[in-house]
Amino acid sequence: MRMTDIAFGITEWDGIEPVRHSGDVGHAMWRTRTFGPEDNPVRVRIVDYSPGYEADHWCEKGHILFCLEGEMDTVLADGRAFKLKPGTSYQVADGAEPHRSSSAGGAKLFIVD
Repeated sequence: MRMTDIAFGITEWDGIEPVRHSGDVGHAMWRTRTFGPEDNPVRVRIVDYSPGYEADHWCEKGHILFCLEGEMDTVLADGRAFKLKPGTSYQVADGAEPHRSSSAGGAKLFIVD
């Protein structure tokens, strides 16, 4: 990720209308901002996962995720499994390791990709 052409700014996350994204089970509510040029955008999100959420796809996008609240389980295509709890994060590169997430009790994450 190259962060270019981004002026200093402040984001009031509560003022950004959430957009619902359905999973196989449950849903995710995304509050999203995009920064930088069109050919190199940086997407920043606060994502709230409903209790029982299960992603509807294997993701191959690179991210940096930081868990703010709740717990998020992530399984990699090779079978390894990880749990994010408040104060923990993970990072993965684009196309590096397909991953799929779920949350039994719900979670809130800060995501940069």
